[in-house]
Amino acid sequence: MRFGIAIPQFFSDGEFDPVSYRTYFARVEELGFHSAWAQEQLLGPRQQLSPLETMTFAAACTERLRLGCAVFVSTLHSPVHLAKSIATLDQLSRGRIEVGVGSGGPVRPFAAFGVDPERYVRRFTEGIALMKALWTEPQVTFEGEYWQLRDAAMEPKPFQKPSPPLWFGGSGPVTLRRAVQLADGFFGAGSTPTAKFADQVRTVREALAAAGRPAADFPIAKRVYIAVDADAGRARAAINVALEGLYGRRVPAIEAAAIAGTPAGCAAAVREVAAAGAELILFTPMFAPAEHAEVLAAEIIPQLVA
Repeated sequence: MRFGIAIPQFFSDGEFDPVSYRTYFARVEELGFHSAWAQEQLLGPRQQLSPLETMTFAAACTERLRLGCAVFVSTLHSPVHLAKSIATLDQLSRGRIEVGVGSGGPVRPFAAFGVDPERYVRRFTEGIALMKALWTEPQVTFEGEYWQLRDAAMEPKPFQKPSPPLWFGGSGPVTLRRAVQLADGFFGAGSTPTAKFADQVRTVREALAAAGRPAADFPIAKRVYIAVDADAGRARAAINVALEGLYGRRVPAIEAAAIAGTPAGCAAAVREVAAAGAELILFTPMFAPAEHAEVLAAEIIPQLVA
């Protein structure tokens, strides 16, 4: 069992404090977290910094902590640009980058990015194939529907060989089977209730068995929105407000998926996530990240590994 923690990204104009950011990452590394993860929201009312830049800042503040994004909506990116940025960051961090990707689903503002909403899945899978080729092949000739290259090289390659670990996000059975075909691991969403996540894990493991892939070589992770407080009601009220700000509206199913309460209550709920199949749990406090890092390390994680 491994434990990650969110990279703080929610700052209003002029609020970001680089000294506090450095202090946060130094402490997270000292507390023994395996990794820190960003998330991506390119458009929206929530004041959220972008993942690649915050991951880069985090890399400069740390020495051992692995850094990832769960997930890049890679359909909205140029795969050449994204592959270059990730390869560069993997070199700068000396091989500490994890890459989560997702298609974004059918409700993204595709027109803002010049993407055909009827063909976004094809664009997603083709983009992943091109990124992998650029990371691993000395010269790339690629004849795709969306991108074409001839004898193109991208150097340097990522520090990790053959490439950084590639995680897929998603929820439906087709998406989960695609993850088994194309990725190195599956990352469950924070908006997914534990019972549904357990169903997703079963689908993934069935697909792994059908493909002849060892389950031990395909890790499964889950983002967990969490609020810990001695007053369980106060924790629940606070996380519901924060989630409404993140998603732009009240979504009872997402609120129910989030974990909020006392340390003992939160530990019990996280233990259910682990029992459902999560081998990496990404704690995502929606407020007071530094305070939550301390509480999680001192009062929650010890109950999970005892």
